[in-house]
Amino acid sequence: MSITTDAKELQADIVQLRHALHQEPEIGLELPRTQEKVLKALDGLPFEITLGKSTTSVTAVLRGTAPHASATKPAVLLRADMDGLPVQERTGAHFSSKIDGAMHACGHDLHTAMLAGAATLLAERRDQLAGDVVLMFQPGEEGFDGAGRMIREGVLEAAGRRVDAAYGMHVFSALEPHGRFCTKPGVMLSASDALTVTVLGAGGHGSAPHAAKDPVTAAAEMVTALQVMITRQFNMFDPVVLTVGVLQAGTKRNIIPETARIEATIRTFSDAARERMMSAVPTLLKGIASAHGLEVDVDYRHEYPLTVNDDDETHTAEKTIEDLFGTSRLTRWATPLSGSEDFSRVLAEVPGTFIGLSAVAPGADHTETSFNHSPYAVFDDGVLSDGAALYAELAVSRIAALASAN
Repeated sequence: MSITTDAKELQADIVQLRHALHQEPEIGLELPRTQEKVLKALDGLPFEITLGKSTTSVTAVLRGTAPHASATKPAVLLRADMDGLPVQERTGAHFSSKIDGAMHACGHDLHTAMLAGAATLLAERRDQLAGDVVLMFQPGEEGFDGAGRMIREGVLEAAGRRVDAAYGMHVFSALEPHGRFCTKPGVMLSASDALTVTVLGAGGHGSAPHAAKDPVTAAAEMVTALQVMITRQFNMFDPVVLTVGVLQAGTKRNIIPETARIEATIRTFSDAARERMMSAVPTLLKGIASAHGLEVDVDYRHEYPLTVNDDDETHTAEKTIEDLFGTSRLTRWATPLSGSEDFSRVLAEVPGTFIGLSAVAPGADHTETSFNHSPYAVFDDGVLSDGAALYAELAVSRIAALASAN
Protein backbone atom coordinates (compact mmCIF):
# COMPACT_ATOMS: atom_id res chain seq x y z
CA MET A 1 0.00 0.00 0.00
CA SER A 2 1.16 3.56 -0.66
CA ILE A 3 2.39 5.78 2.12
CA THR A 4 -0.46 8.23 1.53
CA THR A 5 -3.03 5.43 1.83
CA ASP A 6 -1.47 4.22 5.06
CA ALA A 7 -1.39 7.79 6.35
CA LYS A 8 -5.09 8.22 5.65
CA GLU A 9 -5.80 5.13 7.75
CA LEU A 10 -4.00 6.88 10.61
CA GLN A 11 -5.94 10.13 10.16
CA ALA A 12 -8.30 9.56 13.09
CA ASP A 13 -5.41 8.82 15.47
CA ILE A 14 -3.46 11.84 14.28
CA VAL A 15 -6.52 14.08 14.70
CA GLN A 16 -7.11 12.73 18.20
CA LEU A 17 -3.52 13.55 19.20
CA ARG A 18 -3.71 16.99 17.62
CA HIS A 19 -6.89 17.83 19.56
CA ALA A 20 -5.39 16.58 22.82
CA LEU A 21 -2.32 18.75 22.27
CA HIS A 22 -4.45 21.71 21.28
CA GLN A 23 -6.51 21.56 24.46
CA GLU A 24 -3.42 21.65 26.69
CA PRO A 25 -0.93 24.07 25.12
CA GLU A 26 2.30 24.74 26.97
CA ILE A 27 4.67 27.65 26.46
CA GLY A 28 8.45 27.81 26.37
CA LEU A 29 11.00 25.11 27.07
CA GLU A 30 9.16 23.10 29.74
CA LEU A 31 6.28 21.17 28.15
CA PRO A 32 5.75 18.16 30.44
CA ARG A 33 2.18 17.35 29.36
CA THR A 34 3.13 17.67 25.70
CA GLN A 35 6.18 15.47 26.17
CA GLU A 36 4.00 12.87 27.90
CA LYS A 37 1.59 12.80 24.93
CA VAL A 38 4.44 12.40 22.44
CA LEU A 39 5.99 9.55 24.42
CA LYS A 40 2.62 7.82 24.58
CA ALA A 41 2.25 8.13 20.79
CA LEU A 42 5.71 6.58 20.32
CA ASP A 43 5.14 3.82 22.88
CA GLY A 44 5.53 0.37 21.35
CA LEU A 45 7.36 1.63 18.26
CA PRO A 46 11.00 0.57 17.75
CA PHE A 47 12.54 3.98 18.45
CA GLU A 48 15.49 4.77 20.71
CA ILE A 49 14.25 7.62 22.89
CA THR A 50 16.37 10.36 24.46
CA LEU A 51 14.85 13.11 26.59
CA GLY A 52 16.28 16.60 26.77
CA LYS A 53 18.37 17.75 29.73
CA SER A 54 17.66 21.50 29.57
CA THR A 55 14.22 21.17 27.95
CA THR A 56 11.40 18.64 27.68
CA SER A 57 12.52 17.69 24.19
CA VAL A 58 12.14 14.21 22.72
CA THR A 59 14.67 12.74 20.29
CA ALA A 60 13.63 9.44 18.73
CA VAL A 61 15.95 7.37 16.50
CA LEU A 62 14.70 4.61 14.20
CA ARG A 63 17.40 2.20 13.04
CA GLY A 64 16.69 0.99 9.53
CA THR A 65 17.22 -2.72 8.97
CA ALA A 66 17.58 -2.84 5.17
CA PRO A 67 21.00 -3.92 3.86
CA HIS A 68 23.45 -1.12 3.06
CA ALA A 69 26.74 -1.34 1.18
CA SER A 70 28.52 1.54 2.88
CA ALA A 71 30.19 1.26 6.27
CA THR A 72 28.40 4.45 7.31
CA LYS A 73 24.63 4.38 7.08
CA PRO A 74 22.90 7.59 6.01
CA ALA A 75 20.70 9.44 8.48
CA VAL A 76 17.87 11.94 7.98
CA LEU A 77 16.31 14.26 10.56
CA LEU A 78 12.65 15.29 10.70
CA ARG A 79 11.65 18.13 13.03
CA ALA A 80 8.42 19.25 14.70
CA ASP A 81 8.14 22.10 17.21
CA MET A 82 5.73 21.56 20.12
CA ASP A 83 5.19 24.83 22.03
CA GLY A 84 2.19 27.14 22.11
CA LEU A 85 1.79 30.89 22.53
CA PRO A 86 0.53 33.25 25.27
CA VAL A 87 -2.68 33.93 23.34
CA GLN A 88 -6.29 33.63 24.56
CA GLU A 89 -8.10 31.42 22.04
CA ARG A 90 -11.18 32.88 20.34
CA THR A 91 -11.84 30.29 17.61
CA GLY A 92 -14.84 28.63 19.25
CA ALA A 93 -13.57 25.20 18.22
CA HIS A 94 -15.01 22.29 20.20
CA PHE A 95 -11.45 21.31 21.12
CA SER A 96 -10.37 24.84 22.11
CA SER A 97 -7.61 25.38 24.64
CA LYS A 98 -8.52 24.62 28.24
CA ILE A 99 -5.54 26.63 29.50
CA ASP A 100 -6.36 30.26 30.17
CA GLY A 101 -4.07 32.60 28.23
CA ALA A 102 -2.39 29.88 26.17
CA MET A 103 -3.16 28.65 22.65
CA HIS A 104 -1.63 26.66 19.82
CA ALA A 105 -2.03 29.73 17.63
CA CYS A 106 0.84 28.81 15.32
CA GLY A 107 -0.12 25.23 14.52
CA HIS A 108 2.66 23.46 16.39
CA ASP A 109 0.09 20.95 17.62
CA LEU A 110 -0.36 19.90 13.98
CA HIS A 111 3.39 19.58 13.46
CA THR A 112 3.75 17.35 16.51
CA ALA A 113 0.79 15.17 15.59
CA MET A 114 1.96 14.81 11.98
CA LEU A 115 5.45 13.77 13.03
CA ALA A 116 4.02 11.26 15.51
CA GLY A 117 1.95 9.85 12.63
CA ALA A 118 5.07 9.70 10.48
CA ALA A 119 6.76 7.70 13.26
CA THR A 120 4.21 4.92 12.79
CA LEU A 121 4.56 5.02 9.00
CA LEU A 122 8.34 4.81 9.26
CA ALA A 123 8.28 2.01 11.82
CA GLU A 124 6.12 -0.01 9.42
CA ARG A 125 8.80 0.56 6.73
CA ARG A 126 11.82 -0.12 8.89
CA ASP A 127 12.91 -3.01 6.69
CA GLN A 128 12.98 -0.62 3.70
CA LEU A 129 15.34 1.83 5.40
CA ALA A 130 19.05 1.39 4.66
CA GLY A 131 19.73 4.14 7.16
CA ASP A 132 18.41 5.83 10.27
CA VAL A 133 15.76 8.45 10.96
CA VAL A 134 16.01 11.01 13.76
CA LEU A 135 12.75 12.58 14.95
CA MET A 136 13.27 15.96 16.64
CA PHE A 137 10.34 16.94 18.86
CA GLN A 138 11.37 20.44 19.92
CA PRO A 139 10.12 22.79 22.65
CA GLY A 140 10.68 26.52 22.72
CA GLU A 141 10.52 27.61 19.09
CA GLU A 142 8.54 30.74 19.96
CA GLY A 143 11.44 32.90 21.09
CA PHE A 144 13.24 30.43 23.37
CA ASP A 145 15.74 28.95 20.87
CA GLY A 146 14.77 25.36 21.59
CA ALA A 147 16.51 24.25 18.41
CA GLY A 148 19.79 25.73 19.59
CA ARG A 149 19.48 23.87 22.88
CA MET A 150 18.74 20.56 21.16
CA ILE A 151 21.69 21.03 18.81
CA ARG A 152 23.98 21.67 21.77
CA GLU A 153 22.65 18.50 23.40
CA GLY A 154 23.51 16.48 20.29
CA VAL A 155 20.30 16.01 18.29
CA LEU A 156 22.18 16.23 14.98
CA GLU A 157 24.43 13.34 16.07
CA ALA A 158 21.70 11.29 17.78
CA ALA A 159 22.09 8.46 15.25
CA GLY A 160 25.79 8.14 16.12
CA ARG A 161 26.98 10.46 13.37
CA ARG A 162 25.81 13.77 11.95
CA VAL A 163 22.61 13.55 9.90
CA ASP A 164 22.96 13.95 6.15
CA ALA A 165 19.78 15.96 5.62
CA ALA A 166 17.07 17.67 7.68
CA TYR A 167 13.47 18.58 6.91
CA GLY A 168 11.01 20.75 8.79
CA MET A 169 7.40 21.66 8.08
CA HIS A 170 5.13 24.52 9.15
CA VAL A 171 1.39 24.92 8.70
CA PHE A 172 -0.27 28.24 7.85
CA SER A 173 -3.81 29.42 8.57
CA ALA A 174 -3.67 31.85 5.62
CA LEU A 175 -1.48 32.73 2.58
CA GLU A 176 -2.20 29.69 0.39
CA PRO A 177 -5.28 27.60 -0.57
CA HIS A 178 -6.12 24.49 1.44
CA GLY A 179 -3.59 21.69 1.23
CA ARG A 180 -0.99 23.59 -0.77
CA PHE A 181 2.66 22.89 0.00
CA CYS A 182 5.09 25.74 -0.51
CA THR A 183 8.84 26.24 -0.40
CA LYS A 184 11.71 27.90 -2.22
CA PRO A 185 15.45 27.39 -2.56
CA GLY A 186 17.74 29.86 -0.79
CA VAL A 187 16.39 32.29 1.78
CA MET A 188 12.96 31.04 2.91
CA LEU A 189 12.48 33.12 6.06
CA SER A 190 14.03 36.29 7.42
CA ALA A 191 16.52 36.68 10.23
CA SER A 192 15.10 38.05 13.47
CA ASP A 193 16.71 40.49 15.89
CA ALA A 194 15.50 42.30 19.00
CA LEU A 195 15.97 46.02 19.70
CA THR A 196 15.48 47.46 23.18
CA VAL A 197 16.04 51.19 23.67
CA THR A 198 15.95 53.15 26.93
CA VAL A 199 15.99 56.93 26.55
CA LEU A 200 17.42 58.55 29.69
CA GLY A 201 16.20 62.03 30.55
CA ALA A 202 15.35 64.07 33.62
CA GLY A 203 11.84 64.26 35.02
CA GLY A 204 9.91 67.41 35.71
CA HIS A 205 6.60 69.24 35.61
CA GLY A 206 4.60 69.12 32.43
CA SER A 207 4.21 72.91 32.52
CA ALA A 208 7.97 73.50 32.41
CA PRO A 209 9.64 71.15 29.92
CA HIS A 210 12.58 73.54 29.63
CA ALA A 211 13.47 72.71 33.22
CA ALA A 212 13.52 68.96 32.50
CA LYS A 213 14.94 66.65 29.85
CA ASP A 214 11.95 65.09 28.12
CA PRO A 215 12.64 61.52 26.89
CA VAL A 216 9.17 61.15 25.34
CA THR A 217 9.61 63.54 22.44
CA ALA A 218 13.04 62.08 21.68
CA ALA A 219 11.62 58.54 21.74
CA ALA A 220 8.81 59.57 19.38
CA GLU A 221 11.37 61.03 17.00
CA MET A 222 13.41 57.83 17.19
CA VAL A 223 10.43 55.69 16.18
CA THR A 224 9.82 57.66 13.00
CA ALA A 225 13.53 58.21 12.26
CA LEU A 226 14.16 54.45 12.25
CA GLN A 227 11.64 54.01 9.44
CA VAL A 228 13.10 56.91 7.46
CA MET A 229 16.62 55.53 7.90
CA ILE A 230 15.55 52.20 6.36
CA THR A 231 14.09 53.89 3.28
CA ARG A 232 17.14 56.12 2.78
CA GLN A 233 20.09 53.91 3.75
CA PHE A 234 18.99 50.44 2.65
CA ASN A 235 18.31 49.00 -0.79
CA MET A 236 14.58 48.43 -1.31
CA PHE A 237 15.42 45.15 -3.09
CA ASP A 238 17.16 43.87 0.06
CA PRO A 239 14.37 44.79 2.46
CA VAL A 240 14.42 45.48 6.17
CA VAL A 241 11.26 45.31 8.29
CA LEU A 242 11.33 47.11 11.66
CA THR A 243 8.23 47.10 13.84
CA VAL A 244 7.96 48.88 17.19
CA GLY A 245 5.79 46.77 19.46
CA VAL A 246 6.43 48.55 22.75
CA LEU A 247 6.53 52.31 23.42
CA GLN A 248 6.32 53.08 27.12
CA ALA A 249 6.80 56.24 29.20
CA GLY A 250 5.28 58.14 32.05
CA THR A 251 2.66 57.69 34.76
CA LYS A 252 0.53 60.86 34.46
CA ARG A 253 -0.21 63.46 31.80
CA ASN A 254 1.36 66.42 33.64
CA ILE A 255 4.58 64.64 34.67
CA ILE A 256 7.63 64.47 32.42
CA PRO A 257 9.11 61.02 33.06
CA GLU A 258 12.77 60.25 33.50
CA THR A 259 12.86 57.45 30.94
CA ALA A 260 11.10 56.15 27.83
CA ARG A 261 11.35 52.64 26.48
CA ILE A 262 11.14 51.29 22.93
CA GLU A 263 11.09 47.62 21.95
CA ALA A 264 11.16 46.55 18.32
CA THR A 265 11.59 43.49 16.17
CA ILE A 266 13.86 43.70 13.13
CA ARG A 267 13.69 41.33 10.15
CA THR A 268 16.37 41.22 7.47
CA PHE A 269 16.83 39.02 4.40
CA SER A 270 20.61 39.09 3.97
CA ASP A 271 23.57 38.84 6.30
CA ALA A 272 24.89 42.12 4.88
CA ALA A 273 21.73 44.06 5.75
CA ARG A 274 21.61 42.42 9.16
CA GLU A 275 25.14 43.46 10.09
CA ARG A 276 24.64 46.96 8.72
CA MET A 277 21.49 47.43 10.79
CA MET A 278 23.39 46.43 13.91
CA SER A 279 25.73 49.39 13.46
CA ALA A 280 23.36 51.90 11.83
CA VAL A 281 20.62 51.74 14.48
CA PRO A 282 22.78 52.69 17.50
CA THR A 283 24.46 55.46 15.50
CA LEU A 284 21.09 56.98 14.60
CA LEU A 285 19.57 56.71 18.07
CA LYS A 286 22.63 58.07 19.86
CA GLY A 287 22.68 61.01 17.46
CA ILE A 288 19.04 61.87 18.18
CA ALA A 289 19.56 61.54 21.92
CA SER A 290 22.62 63.79 21.79
CA ALA A 291 20.72 66.41 19.80
CA HIS A 292 18.16 66.55 22.63
CA GLY A 293 20.78 66.60 25.36
CA LEU A 294 19.84 63.08 26.50
CA GLU A 295 21.51 59.73 26.96
CA VAL A 296 20.31 56.49 25.40
CA ASP A 297 20.98 52.82 26.06
CA VAL A 298 20.68 50.65 22.93
CA ASP A 299 20.54 46.86 23.20
CA TYR A 300 20.58 45.28 19.72
CA ARG A 301 20.48 41.51 20.01
CA HIS A 302 20.73 38.82 17.33
CA GLU A 303 18.02 36.16 17.70
CA TYR A 304 17.42 33.73 14.82
CA PRO A 305 19.50 33.67 11.63
CA LEU A 306 18.17 33.47 8.10
CA THR A 307 16.35 30.25 7.23
CA VAL A 308 18.26 29.17 4.13
CA ASN A 309 17.04 26.14 2.19
CA ASP A 310 19.61 24.02 0.41
CA ASP A 311 18.99 24.00 -3.34
CA ASP A 312 19.35 20.25 -3.84
CA GLU A 313 17.31 19.31 -0.76
CA THR A 314 14.57 21.75 -1.80
CA HIS A 315 14.41 20.17 -5.26
CA THR A 316 14.23 16.76 -3.59
CA ALA A 317 11.34 17.91 -1.40
CA GLU A 318 9.51 19.45 -4.36
CA LYS A 319 9.80 16.24 -6.37
CA THR A 320 8.57 14.23 -3.39
CA ILE A 321 5.53 16.50 -3.01
CA GLU A 322 4.71 16.24 -6.70
CA ASP A 323 5.13 12.45 -6.70
CA LEU A 324 2.85 12.03 -3.67
CA PHE A 325 0.19 14.66 -4.34
CA GLY A 326 0.58 16.02 -7.88
CA THR A 327 1.96 19.27 -9.26
CA SER A 328 -1.19 21.23 -8.35
CA ARG A 329 -0.39 20.87 -4.66
CA LEU A 330 3.00 22.62 -4.88
CA THR A 331 3.77 26.35 -4.94
CA ARG A 332 7.30 27.68 -5.21
CA TRP A 333 7.46 31.08 -3.57
CA ALA A 334 9.18 33.86 -5.50
CA THR A 335 10.07 35.77 -2.33
CA PRO A 336 10.78 34.80 1.28
CA LEU A 337 8.33 35.13 4.16
CA SER A 338 9.19 37.75 6.78
CA GLY A 339 8.66 35.38 9.68
CA SER A 340 11.62 33.73 11.40
CA GLU A 341 12.37 30.22 12.67
CA ASP A 342 14.92 28.53 14.89
CA PHE A 343 14.95 25.60 12.44
CA SER A 344 17.36 28.00 10.73
CA ARG A 345 19.97 26.77 13.21
CA VAL A 346 19.56 23.20 11.93
CA LEU A 347 19.81 24.33 8.30
CA ALA A 348 22.97 26.28 9.14
CA GLU A 349 24.56 23.00 10.23
CA VAL A 350 23.30 20.43 7.71
CA PRO A 351 21.69 20.54 4.24
CA GLY A 352 17.92 20.57 4.35
CA THR A 353 14.77 22.47 3.58
CA PHE A 354 11.77 24.02 5.30
CA ILE A 355 8.31 23.40 3.82
CA GLY A 356 5.06 25.29 4.33
CA LEU A 357 1.65 23.60 4.31
CA SER A 358 -1.63 25.48 4.14
CA ALA A 359 -4.12 24.30 6.74
CA VAL A 360 -6.76 26.80 5.61
CA ALA A 361 -10.20 25.21 5.67
CA PRO A 362 -11.38 23.85 2.29
CA GLY A 363 -13.25 26.55 0.41
CA ALA A 364 -12.13 29.34 2.73
CA ASP A 365 -10.61 32.48 1.21
CA HIS A 366 -6.95 32.19 2.19
CA THR A 367 -6.46 35.92 1.63
CA GLU A 368 -9.03 36.76 4.31
CA THR A 369 -8.48 34.11 7.00
CA SER A 370 -6.70 35.00 10.25
CA PHE A 371 -2.98 34.35 10.11
CA ASN A 372 -0.79 32.43 12.56
CA HIS A 373 -0.53 33.93 16.08
CA SER A 374 -4.05 35.34 15.90
CA PRO A 375 -6.52 34.26 18.61
CA TYR A 376 -8.86 33.48 15.69
CA ALA A 377 -6.35 31.39 13.69
CA VAL A 378 -7.97 28.12 12.57
CA PHE A 379 -5.99 25.15 11.24
CA ASP A 380 -7.86 22.40 9.40
CA ASP A 381 -7.40 18.78 10.48
CA GLY A 382 -7.74 17.66 6.87
CA VAL A 383 -4.04 18.23 6.13
CA LEU A 384 -2.76 16.01 8.94
CA SER A 385 -2.44 12.72 7.08
CA ASP A 386 -0.78 14.40 4.10
CA GLY A 387 1.73 16.09 6.38
CA ALA A 388 2.52 12.79 8.07
CA ALA A 389 2.93 11.08 4.69
CA LEU A 390 5.29 13.78 3.45
CA TYR A 391 7.44 13.63 6.58
CA ALA A 392 7.76 9.85 6.23
CA GLU A 393 8.35 9.79 2.47
CA LEU A 394 11.05 12.46 2.70
CA ALA A 395 12.98 10.18 5.07
CA VAL A 396 12.35 6.99 3.07
CA SER A 397 13.23 8.42 -0.33
CA ARG A 398 16.20 10.49 0.84
CA ILE A 399 17.77 7.56 2.71
CA ALA A 400 17.29 5.37 -0.38
CA ALA A 401 19.02 7.96 -2.57
CA LEU A 402 21.88 8.43 -0.10
CA ALA A 403 22.35 4.69 0.31
CA SER A 404 22.47 4.09 -3.44
CA ALA A 405 24.94 6.95 -3.91
CA ASN A 406 27.31 5.34 -1.45
